[in-house]
Amino acid sequence: MKRLTTFSQLAIGLTILLGAIAGANSQNSSSGPKSLPAIKSQAEFDSLGVVYDANTPYALPHVLFVIDRQNKNRIYYVNTKLYKFHKDFVNGTYLSLERGQVFFENNYLKANRRFILGTIAYQTPVRKWTFEFWEGDLIPADQVKLASDIINRTFFTPVAFKPNSNRQDEATAGLGLSRVLQSEISRNQEYEPLNVAKGLGRIHIIRKLDEHVEIGFNEILVLDEVPVQLPPVAGIITSKPSTPLSHINLLAKGWGIPNAYIKNAQELLKQYNGWWVEFDARRDTYSIRRADNNELDEYQKRLKQRLDIMKPRFDLSITKLAGLNEQRASSVIAYGAKSANLGELTHARLPGFSVPPGFTIPFYYYDQFLRENKLDDAIYAMLNDQKFVHDPAYRRAYLTRMREEFQKGTVNTQLRAEVLRRAHAEFPGKGLFARSSTNSEDLPNFNGAGLYTTMPNLRSDEQLIEGIKAVWASVWNFEAYEARERAGIDHTKIYMAVLIQEGINSESSGVMITADPFNRRPDPIDRGSIYISAKRGLGMRVVEGQRIAEQVVFRPIANSVQVLTRSEEDSLLTFDDKGGIREIPISGEREVLSDDVVRRLAAAAEKIKQVFHGKDQDIEWAYMKGQIYIVQARPYIAGN
Repeated sequence: MKRLTTFSQLAIGLTILLGAIAGANSQNSSSGPKSLPAIKSQAEFDSLGVVYDANTPYALPHVLFVIDRQNKNRIYYVNTKLYKFHKDFVNGTYLSLERGQVFFENNYLKANRRFILGTIAYQTPVRKWTFEFWEGDLIPADQVKLASDIINRTFFTPVAFKPNSNRQDEATAGLGLSRVLQSEISRNQEYEPLNVAKGLGRIHIIRKLDEHVEIGFNEILVLDEVPVQLPPVAGIITSKPSTPLSHINLLAKGWGIPNAYIKNAQELLKQYNGWWVEFDARRDTYSIRRADNNELDEYQKRLKQRLDIMKPRFDLSITKLAGLNEQRASSVIAYGAKSANLGELTHARLPGFSVPPGFTIPFYYYDQFLRENKLDDAIYAMLNDQKFVHDPAYRRAYLTRMREEFQKGTVNTQLRAEVLRRAHAEFPGKGLFARSSTNSEDLPNFNGAGLYTTMPNLRSDEQLIEGIKAVWASVWNFEAYEARERAGIDHTKIYMAVLIQEGINSESSGVMITADPFNRRPDPIDRGSIYISAKRGLGMRVVEGQRIAEQVVFRPIANSVQVLTRSEEDSLLTFDDKGGIREIPISGEREVLSDDVVRRLAAAAEKIKQVFHGKDQDIEWAYMKGQIYIVQARPYIAGN
């Protein structure tokens, strides 16, 4: 089952959007300019635009626009045949390389945003041009007015505003703007196909969406209105009209599921509530019929194939606390992917960088800790609690209590003694990191990055032991549970190893990628480019995306370093003498990396890629006193 995501996690949906196909009926072309500063004619609009449901009464020609408030409110009318989503254009033209939740929050939720992101469309039923924003966009009223002024100065014909949420409607009612409401567009319509498709699923009529409503991936939802966000489902039916450009409708196109407005749907379809049906949304009408046994059997076969992909591997027979120099990539079944990959790099002995030494507590001891503290029974009870399964708010609180029980648990006496003996012998007086390394990080199409906990600069015996328990407990982080649930991974087959590693109190640190994560159609000169994010001090904020980092790209063909953004940090993270980390203010020049260090990092990244058979890598690094350290290397999965 999938939960209804909370508002703070909507960036996950945007990540899905970036990988979605923008409709089977959209035009496709790779030619033409990336954008225009003005649209002076219908022909210019057509050269950039995409049309949903062409040659039907619901045809919707549209073009994305981006207004850069930091560049004198410059407007870009985006070639929507090249860039299906705003972030594609912003990243692909290097206006900004923010991505994921950082881009989402900074440009859809915050008032003081850099970019105004919207769409110009021709509303065929009312024969009017409109501009609109995603229904979850918290854009302030003054920015709606600003967008209206800019668009109407640079577009060849008047353009009205179309609010897509009650908030947008109320906020702009007194601005004096020409407006077109969805109710006007959909007047007298009893049916509108928002995505033409056929799907099999269980009808779920939802009167009111809130955080206690659980939504299954196999459900066809019947909703009173379009929600701001949904997890993947089997179909969507709404009883109130909705714009085809809404976030949910774009997701439906990407998922390839039927999606339609049906007037009075909740009353018309209540006879099917809880039943498995085939829902066929066609251009002219729809049909719903109960599924037969053969269809259900075939569905179960496909579902089983899907879930069989996710088989976490583990070996609980290995009890040795192995040093990184004793591990190879194949050690993943006992020590987890993070540790095993660092072991492989340690073994390779490549020039130009070092891997901080460390040793790893294998999966066996996580299992031992569960059994000796009876946490295995507690986990079984939790996973079989039906309120836990079906109530997301209850589930979050339950998982918090479960992690607290881990912290109360007692570490096996022999394990504790051996961990402390090795720490004292190998790292006397040094701050240590306790890093997560699970058996869920090497699964197909699943990336465990950022789901689990790292405990930095552990200096005392008690800090180290408590840090190990915190890493074990992070198996039950809410985000980790939800990600595994969506991917169909058996929670009880997840095991956590803990890498105890010498901490580097770095001068600068960050991440680099051996692939082009931004521009989907790179020029030949971009081939082999290495993208690097960097900040002063410890790199935890770079990974977490809380501050804008320095962003550079190294292009090996031209042997050039291009600075995309400078760091906006006003503080850095460093080791605290008593353990953990502290934040201190910084000032002065915001250049983080010299060209020489960039080239050294890029050379290290290319060598690491070759160690892992030429597969692109997402690499975490640190720099201290002229030395490059590699602290993580994992396969790069596009879209993360």
